[in-house]
Amino acid sequence: MSNRAETLKRIMDESRRHYAAYVLFNQALADHLQIHSTDLQCVALLDQEPGPVSTGDIARLTGLTPGSATRLVDRLEKAGLVERHSDPADRRRALVALAPSARERISEVWDLPGRAFIEVLERYGDAELAVIADYLHRAAEVGRAQAERLTGGS
Repeated sequence: MSNRAETLKRIMDESRRHYAAYVLFNQALADHLQIHSTDLQCVALLDQEPGPVSTGDIARLTGLTPGSATRLVDRLEKAGLVERHSDPADRRRALVALAPSARERISEVWDLPGRAFIEVLERYGDAELAVIADYLHRAAEVGRAQAERLTGGS
């Protein structure tokens, strides 16, 4: 096996270990916050959005059906993690945003793990960090596309 083939195999093997470890971490974090792991992922995705989003947007972001996305938002609202606001452009539609206390609550729990992840990243130079960021972005796009393919979305 060539050096490149060995490296690619190692990356694939380590990626699978990383995904499995991250799923376990995500579940532990969700359990700690006493919410569903899907709910935690929705909170993380909402935190990345520049502003409030519709329930339909949440369905698109999470891969859930519109009905499931509505139930997810209901759970998050009951848990005090999101707030619904009327859409100023269409009063029949609600927009969902993280509750101010949600960021604080998540930040407190994320502080120690976040520092541990930063410690790992600090071992790399700027050029290596750019490659890591590019890989993660591209791998996420592939993951979304493959999830859509597997669920019959395309």
